[in-house]
Amino acid sequence: MRRYCLDTNVLVEAWNKYYSMSLCPEYWEILDHLARCGVVFCTMEVKREIEKTDDKLAAWIRERPYFFREVDEQVQENLREILKKYGRLTDSARGRSIADPWVIAHAMAEGTVVVTKESPTPEGAKRIKIPDVCTALGVEWMNDFEFLQEAGVTFTAKLGDLRTS
Repeated sequence: MRRYCLDTNVLVEAWNKYYSMSLCPEYWEILDHLARCGVVFCTMEVKREIEKTDDKLAAWIRERPYFFREVDEQVQENLREILKKYGRLTDSARGRSIADPWVIAHAMAEGTVVVTKESPTPEGAKRIKIPDVCTALGVEWMNDFEFLQEAGVTFTAKLGDLRTS
């Protein structure tokens, strides 16, 4: 099975929107299982971005150190190359997208697929995004829905206590 490096937004948006723990705990059980098996991981920079907001997602990730990869020499080399060519990938003035080059650098070092909620930047836009840099560097990327399909993940739904009156 292929391996996947997850961007911050894959976790944050899922937690806050469509796969909240109260709505779809199975999503988080599956991610946890895949992380334990080494199929998915995040960078330490993703962890730092999530921990900027001390919420239940931050607590969830703190309990899963196996989910995160430390930086090695190859990742550092890749990061230097990325930042040299694609400095506009991060927005350090606003403190946004700090993990983005790290996600790509780790994926390059480990030969994994980047999973992100981002889409390629429209032509003429000033800011570039993860898919733009991945495409330019020959790093495979996909969105989280494509990842779930590729991994064969399915969900079942059930009706809770519904009071009709």
